[in-house]
Amino acid sequence: MTCYFRHLGIVFVKAGIVVTPENRKQLDKVIQNILHVEYKNCPDTWHAVKKRLVADESGFIEELKTAWNSQ
Repeated sequence: MTCYFRHLGIVFVKAGIVVTPENRKQLDKVIQNILHVEYKNCPDTWHAVKKRLVADESGFIEELKTAWNSQ
């Protein structure tokens, strides 16, 4: 489910998100919703995250931060 989280440590830090065992599933859902990826599709999510980070890392981080804080 969250196979790509290990690659996003700095992204989570920049977004001010502390990942815990309790919030991993919800954070995964938020990221997949942002990227319009089907839930529980880890390879597609990681591919979309990488593309988004290359295209607009700061924009993705801000969108993630806003989505996470608005739930």
